[in-house]
Amino acid sequence: MIYALIGFLIMFSVLVGIGINQPRGISVKTWCYGYLAIALVFDALVVVGLIYQNELLIQLLLGLSAGSATGLAIHVAHHISEENEHEHDGEGKEKKFSMFGF
Repeated sequence: MIYALIGFLIMFSVLVGIGINQPRGISVKTWCYGYLAIALVFDALVVVGLIYQNELLIQLLLGLSAGSATGLAIHVAHHISEENEHEHDGEGKEKKFSMFGF
C-alpha cells in the first residue's frame, strides 16, 4: 500500500513540476515531449510489471496511474472553468462542439 502512495506522490510531483495546465519555464514543445516521455515510460513499466508479476511494481504503477489521473482531472477542471468564463463573457456561444476539433 505504501508503494501506491509513493507512486502517486512521484507522478503528481512530476506533473506539478513540469506544469499541469501550462509549462513551467520550458517551451510548449518541450512540455509536450515531457508528457509523451512520461506516458511511454509508464507504458513500458506496465508491460514489465505484467510480464514479471512483480507485486511492488504493480502497487507502484497503481499509485502512478492515480497521480496521473489526478493531474488530468486538475487539467480538465481548469479547461472547464476557462470555458465557463468564455460562455459568461459571450465568447463561447459561437463555438460548436466537434469531436475532431473543426
